[in-house]
Amino acid sequence: MRPPFDPTLYLVTDTQLCAPRPVADVVRAAVAGGVTAVQVRDKGASRRDLLALTRAVQEAVAEVPGVAVVVNDAVDVALLAAADGVHVGQEDLPATEVRALIGPRRLLGLSVSSPAEIAAALALPTGTLDLVGVSPVWGTPTKPDAGPALGLDGTRELAAAARAGGLTAVAIGGIGADRAAEVAATGVDGICVVSALCAAADPASAARKLRRELSRGVPAEVYR
Repeated sequence: MRPPFDPTLYLVTDTQLCAPRPVADVVRAAVAGGVTAVQVRDKGASRRDLLALTRAVQEAVAEVPGVAVVVNDAVDVALLAAADGVHVGQEDLPATEVRALIGPRRLLGLSVSSPAEIAAALALPTGTLDLVGVSPVWGTPTKPDAGPALGLDGTRELAAAARAGGLTAVAIGGIGADRAAEVAATGVDGICVVSALCAAADPASAARKLRRELSRGVPAEVYR
């Protein structure tokens, strides 16, 4: 059985944006404000440092039940840390092989940026994926190599396809409090943010504001 996963407000960490504060301190505050899941991402870290970072984040969320900790790309780190899951991109290890490595009890997410990529994700064997990250909604400096912006209509199209195929969909890319409600209204299950929380002077307050905006964009009967 896979761990509980609430994607409503999904924080993707950025060590440089958090600095000079430790990432774990930012995560702890953001979770106190309403973050429901955390993806540990640091492209410049060694595997040893990424493992230490993942464990620090796990400790930071340990007192809040149900907050999943997912590792970006690094399957080996996720296994060593006993993380809740892994998220991979289109250029990373194939999802079917990652699933074989992590087993049936961890979450697996995959980034998708086009109708062709969501179709390929849905064609994978049942149980391979739990989540697709729909990206980028808008351009963002935290991921300059991302593909063309999907906009709200493109995000809505991919989210609908994911939901029809039984997958959870989260949106990422250029989302702040000023845009959270309109992204939530596209039908995604949650939003991913980086700079909106990592660069915030008060991550707890910023997370609370994002949650308020999300509640405006999602019908009350489906809002978590």
